[in-house]
Amino acid sequence: MFFVLSKTLGIMLLPINFLIGIGVIGTVLLLTRFARLGRRLMVAALLLLAICGFSPLGNVLISTLEQRFPPWDASRGAPDGIIVLGGSIDADLSVAHGTPVVRSAADRVIAAATLARRYPNARLVFTGGSANLISNDAREADYAAEMFEGLGIARSRLIIERRSRNTVENAEFSRALVDPKPGERWLLVTSAYHMPRSVGLFRKAGFNVEAYPVDWRVGDVFSFATLAIDGLSRTDLGTREWVGLLAYHLAGKTDDLLPGPAAR
Repeated sequence: MFFVLSKTLGIMLLPINFLIGIGVIGTVLLLTRFARLGRRLMVAALLLLAICGFSPLGNVLISTLEQRFPPWDASRGAPDGIIVLGGSIDADLSVAHGTPVVRSAADRVIAAATLARRYPNARLVFTGGSANLISNDAREADYAAEMFEGLGIARSRLIIERRSRNTVENAEFSRALVDPKPGERWLLVTSAYHMPRSVGLFRKAGFNVEAYPVDWRVGDVFSFATLAIDGLSRTDLGTREWVGLLAYHLAGKTDDLLPGPAAR
């Protein structure tokens, strides 16, 4: 049920979708006796879309999350394992074209491959199935091995987890798959903005990981976007993460609302 709600209600509440919906409702109301309310909804939707699209709002939402975990400190020595979360490979497009297709967050795979070459004795886990509400045969993990091989990592080193649909299952299934021993050090590679939620879920699953943030999205926090689509995308991305943090915490799936480097 949690997964279904995240793919329905959660998507509807994203700023772009929500504000467009408000605008459509306002347009419909123009044809009724509630025309005055309709005009107000349309104006409000347009103004809020402009704010989300051009203001630094999205930058602020994302930057707060990206700065939560510092870069990983390599001076502590080699890790025992590396876990990279899915989210880079578009499984549906990969199936359609018969080859791995990367649309975003490529840093996750590239950084994990770099780490795997630097630490040849570390186990390497890729976790990512299908995030589609209606399941199909497209699984992100099915194309991960080919990508890692292209980056110089032998297929025999890669441990594949292909059943997970979201970050909760990434954590739970990865822990069951590798059965981490006390004292082992595992790196978690994912986008910097996604790291607080990911670390919180892994801790709740009983899997203590060290954050290895990559794929930063914000430089100058208070810069204004010149293209509305850029600002809207960042606002949607930041909103989704903050809503996810709140929802997971309220559902008891994390111990902290905003997980940080030190567990509570």
